[in-house]
Amino acid sequence: MSDPVINVDALTAIDVHTHAEISRTGHGALGPELFGASEEYFKAHGHRQPTIDEMAAYYRQRHMAAVVFTVDAEYGTGHPRIANEEVAESCAAHADVLVPFASIDPHKGRAGVREARRLVEEYGVRGFKFHPSIQAFSPDDRMAYPLYETIEELGVPALFHTGQTGIGAGVPGGGGIRLKYSNPMLVDDVAVDFPDLRIILAHPSFPWQDEALAVATHKPYVYIDLSGWSPRYFPPQLVRYANTLLKDKVLFGSDYPVITPDRWLADFEKLDIRPEVRPRILKDNAARLLGLHKD
Repeated sequence: MSDPVINVDALTAIDVHTHAEISRTGHGALGPELFGASEEYFKAHGHRQPTIDEMAAYYRQRHMAAVVFTVDAEYGTGHPRIANEEVAESCAAHADVLVPFASIDPHKGRAGVREARRLVEEYGVRGFKFHPSIQAFSPDDRMAYPLYETIEELGVPALFHTGQTGIGAGVPGGGGIRLKYSNPMLVDDVAVDFPDLRIILAHPSFPWQDEALAVATHKPYVYIDLSGWSPRYFPPQLVRYANTLLKDKVLFGSDYPVITPDRWLADFEKLDIRPEVRPRILKDNAARLLGLHKD
């Protein structure tokens, strides 16, 4: 895996949570029903689905870097994924601002394990995204353990969606998506059984915010990203822990394109975060976790 070429000192922020929603050929990461539900949930009606090239230009203009991923949920949704190789290759063309993560459906078993190794060693992938509710698995299911073992061995982070999801919201039966799989306490077993695996709990974890804070304070390599919510709606205990016990383990994430970093950062500016903690959340913690080298 080649070293990243991102000049961290030149950045204002590192966004650890952005989505590649559409492929080069126009294939969406989600089917129309689930994607429409997500738009409605985030009040992002008719938002554009930028290409990765467009995402790079967007973040470069703002002097930010961004982690980019799609979600492989072929088992749970029946919808073909966007190829991880495409995401990695597109990010490699913009290595000054984009960091590629991959997503592998744990139901793919040994084939998924082989793919994970290949993606890191041959394509420069720097982490993996899991969305248990959409992928229809419990994070503590032993089915996923060979994949976690490989990710731990490769030394890259695993990012887990936690809490409620806008995907499937309002669709009859939630589109078949079960919220229980995104309880962060289910990731606690993963943190115990893979003690060297770096784990990111994505989003303020409604309705399990306290559980997420408990796991992150108890397990030394569990982090929290702040994506998917405007900071104005953050639970007070999340703000309190971000300012104190978790000041080195909380990460800026937007959930772009449904929430833009412009909106997120404008609201974050008004949040009661200590001045010395702000740069840690916006950039320093992510740079350390992702192993980005300062030029």
